Amino acid sequence: MKRLALAGAALAALLGGCASVDPGQALGPAQDWSQRVDAVTPQLRDGAAPDDAARAARARLLAEPLGQQEALQLALLHSPALQALLAQAWQAQALAAQRGAPPNPVFLFERVVTAGDVDITRFLGIGLTELLTWPWRSEVARRDIEALRWQLARQVLAHNAEVRSAWVRAVAAQQQLAYHRAVQDAAAAGTELARRMQAVGNFSRLQRAREQAFLADATAQLGRAMAVAVQEREALVRLLGLDADDAERLQLPERLPDLPAAPRAADAVASAAMGERLDLLLARAELGAAQRAQGLETVQLFDLELAAVSELGPGGERGRGFEAGLRLPVLDPGIALRQAASARLLAAQQRFEQTRVEAGSALRERYALYRSAYDQARYQRDEVVPLKRTISDEMLLRYNGMLVGVFELLADARAQVVAVIAAIDAQRDFWLADAALNAALAGAPLPAAAATASAARAEGPAERGGH
Repeated sequence: MKRLALAGAALAALLGGCASVDPGQALGPAQDWSQRVDAVTPQLRDGAAPDDAARAARARLLAEPLGQQEALQLALLHSPALQALLAQAWQAQALAAQRGAPPNPVFLFERVVTAGDVDITRFLGIGLTELLTWPWRSEVARRDIEALRWQLARQVLAHNAEVRSAWVRAVAAQQQLAYHRAVQDAAAAGTELARRMQAVGNFSRLQRAREQAFLADATAQLGRAMAVAVQEREALVRLLGLDADDAERLQLPERLPDLPAAPRAADAVASAAMGERLDLLLARAELGAAQRAQGLETVQLFDLELAAVSELGPGGERGRGFEAGLRLPVLDPGIALRQAASARLLAAQQRFEQTRVEAGSALRERYALYRSAYDQARYQRDEVVPLKRTISDEMLLRYNGMLVGVFELLADARAQVVAVIAAIDAQRDFWLADAALNAALAGAPLPAAAATASAARAEGPAERGGH
């Protein structure tokens, strides 16, 4: 009995070490893909608060205007939301590993006193069904863990894309706010001039009312632009995980990055697409786990247990033997379990096929939107804004030659500013489309901030309050 107990303990210690997942294993694929796609590596902190090195890095990043890549570094370094995501993924993988762990032996001690006589019985048993199916369950758990790791990689890349998109929107909103202030200033100047000219009889009441109406509209648009700038900035602050003091220190660049000299070519995008996209890897891992689990539920219904028994009688005599038990699936034959396993396998097969169908389509769609956004942004930059500037220069020459009045000059200045705002919109939409394309290349989910870019791009300046 003692020898059997020692053997059982040694076996449990040997097999129990297989059911563990350390943070490095849990985060490995996510770190690799994040480094490959975004040149940053997420790390799981041990405590709730960042360490001295993390605080020093945060202070350094906030000491100057925060670029897009620096925003991504700050989010991966400091965001509690990302840390919670990493910790939850580690937890899910550890629980999956536990489901594939070998069974623990069971020890039972029994002491019975009858009319002064004492009987002592000791049992050391183990579930044979669980032990025999352990390699099977371990393989299912391994595939489940693999799927969880691919899922985490997709979530981290989606978080990275969300940070990039939030940074683009915050900088664009701040840049637009400056131009909306210019429109409002021009409208205020026109209104004041109209008031003075009406006072001396050189302006009609209708003409002054029109200038006042434009000032009211420009003021309303400025208010909306201020609200949007605060909203987009705070959305970025939340993604970065900044507290109130750090949010006050946050500085953003004055303008968005320039457009690239040329857009990515369709052939280059197709060749740059990851040969093993994350969405396909995830679907394949889920399918493998479902296939491997098929039939396991039926075997586990026949629960067989075996125990070694040692009995000490009242006279000191010893008895040894064994005990076996078998659970008979009579009342519950496991039909529902088998149906659930079949349904899981069928769903996994169909999800894999659907993912294969969607992979190429999503990439083509993202590239088409990317190319459209680039063309529109470049057209605004190279055609519309220079044309408005040329018209403004000509209007200024005519004003100096007393061929047009001051109100025509102010109206033209307002039109030029509105054209610049539209160009900023187009530039913002391009960088959002660029973030979405990067996510599509890796098979990561589309960032939420880019989901509305197409609708915003489809609206003209008039729909968004332009003039």
